[in-house]
Amino acid sequence: MSDFSLSDLERIVAERASAPPDQSWTAKLVAAGQPRAAKKLGEEAVETVIAAISNDRKNLTDEAADLLYHLLVVLKIADIPLADVHAELERRTAQSGLQEKESRPAK
Repeated sequence: MSDFSLSDLERIVAERASAPPDQSWTAKLVAAGQPRAAKKLGEEAVETVIAAISNDRKNLTDEAADLLYHLLVVLKIADIPLADVHAELERRTAQSGLQEKESRPAK
C-alpha cells in the first residue's frame, strides 16, 4: 500500500492552484471561483452515490477519488486547511455519532 495521503493531495492541489489556468484543471477550477468548484463537487457527490447504489466497486473507487479531490479544491478556495477538518473529525469521534447529534443546538 502506498504512503500517499490526503495531506499529500492537499499539497498537490495547492501547488497546482497557482499554475496558469490553461495548464491545470485545478487552477482552472480555482480561477472559476467557489460556485463553480462547489458545483463540480456536487456533481462528483451525485456520481459517487450512483456508483454506490449500483454496487459498482471500480466506479465507486474512481468517483470517491474525484469527490475527495474536488472537496480539497473547494477547501483550498475557502482557505480551510485539511488540518481543520481533521481536528473537527477528531473532536466528533470523541463521542458516538448519536451523542454528537444530540448535543447540537435545535434548529
